Amino acid sequence: MTRVGTIEFRALTEADVPMLHDWLLRPHVRQWWGPAESVEELREDYLTGGSTHAFIAHLAGEPIGFIQSYVVLGSGDGWWEDETDPGARGIDQFLAHAGQLNRGLGRAMVREFVEQLFADPVVTVVQTDPSPHNARAIRCYTAAGFAAVGEVVTPDGPALLMRCHRPPASALR
Repeated sequence: MTRVGTIEFRALTEADVPMLHDWLLRPHVRQWWGPAESVEELREDYLTGGSTHAFIAHLAGEPIGFIQSYVVLGSGDGWWEDETDPGARGIDQFLAHAGQLNRGLGRAMVREFVEQLFADPVVTVVQTDPSPHNARAIRCYTAAGFAAVGEVVTPDGPALLMRCHRPPASALR
């Protein structure tokens, strides 16, 4: 387990996959993450050693959400083909429980996870790409220190590219 502040990030395991699948079926998640993949597809996507690192976020020992990171450069499948920075990382996340939305928990989760990513000196920037219509996610990312770069077209459709740059070295101490 990795502990950053009050939220813990534990690598997704086989035992977590059915729970993740259940979360993806919830209306507030499905609205932005699209149709849920099958349990078997989730296993293949997250447990077969690919380039995406998936985590379950815990608060006070209870699972509260999902977050993933990946190296942007060379993502493949039409994603970020113009990226040249090997230190760029991408993230995607959601809170599992609708009752926890709009309380600052997502912002805290993103901030703590980004802080963990920046602990690696190779990481220069963290980016995310919410739907331009997902005002809640855009507010969350903005409050967590991301700035909008502009709208882009991704393999999943239109998105708002948002980036958070590495803070100065003095801020990381």
